[in-house]
Amino acid sequence: MKEIVVVINPGSTSTKFAAYRGAQEIFSTNAKHPTEQLKPYPKVIDQYKFRADLILTGLAEHKVPLSEVAAVVGRGGLLHPIEGGTYVVNEEMIEDLRNEVQGEHASNLGGLIANEIAQKAGCKAFIVDPVVVDEKMDVTRISGYPGLYRRSIFHALNQKAVAKRYAADCGKPYDSLNLIVVHLGGGISVGAHRQGRVVDVNNALNGDGPFSPERSGTAPVGDLIKLCFSGKVTLQEALKMNVGKGGIVGLLGTNDMMDVENRFLAGDPQVTIAYRSMAYQVSKEICSDIAAFEGAKIDAILLTGGLARSKPFIDLISHYCSSSGLPIKVYPGEDEMAALREGVMRVLDSSEACKQYSRPTPK
Repeated sequence: MKEIVVVINPGSTSTKFAAYRGAQEIFSTNAKHPTEQLKPYPKVIDQYKFRADLILTGLAEHKVPLSEVAAVVGRGGLLHPIEGGTYVVNEEMIEDLRNEVQGEHASNLGGLIANEIAQKAGCKAFIVDPVVVDEKMDVTRISGYPGLYRRSIFHALNQKAVAKRYAADCGKPYDSLNLIVVHLGGGISVGAHRQGRVVDVNNALNGDGPFSPERSGTAPVGDLIKLCFSGKVTLQEALKMNVGKGGIVGLLGTNDMMDVENRFLAGDPQVTIAYRSMAYQVSKEICSDIAAFEGAKIDAILLTGGLARSKPFIDLISHYCSSSGLPIKVYPGEDEMAALREGVMRVLDSSEACKQYSRPTPK
């Protein structure tokens, strides 16, 4: 009987993969890829065979028989916008991942490698809640610039997984709850989960919402435009200020949040204002999402991601959000491997319907 699930999560400098028999982990590996190892591959997509062979070798070394694999699930990539859920890998998806329709990213390899291994195992391949999940209400898309629309790019996998874990803890269906879910990591996303759909969320990749350890968040637009046309920065430098060298890195010169926390607790004045400001901006984004529920009762605020392990940071958010009267539940860290496994298991046990990927109809 086939009962093994293989989980694949490719990152920019690592490949995480694991095998499970039901909920029991058989093995898990986090293979690091130093710069020299990836240097022969001009583009991320060129790493496909190298990473697929690495995973197949790992499965063989841990004596995981492909004949017993029931499903292979990979991290979803930069596809066209889709609603949340677990999707079977089909030809349209494979073509769009190969063609990098929304950009180049290591996550694009997840569905492709999952499909390759699934074909060898004689089973289906899946992805779960990629970053392009888009369930936003139309009123949330409009900006004051005609032709510039607010996009949904966020930590959908972890946000959805945590919301469903909270629902299970409460003994209620996810689609019966109203939740504000906050992913606190290198990027920060704040999502309004209204009865199973994320009806509003900041674009956590491209400068929307609160600043984070590595991202600038929403900046003063007029001053930003002047800076970009001042001749002081190139396009690439401006993009790097937004993602990579923005936020805490730009303000304090580090993304080591444990060091930042220690300096905050020691009373470093420069760190104190930056740390409190980031917590304030997160809280402000949380409270702004209250409007998305249009008067309906909100059940809870859920805090997750790596920064959710920081008690001083969580305490600040709790302080700033206290007047909302909403309960706060903390789910520290993020377990993408577990979230991927749980997503495919819901399809295998028929508790959730599998979805089919298709490109949007041109308007």
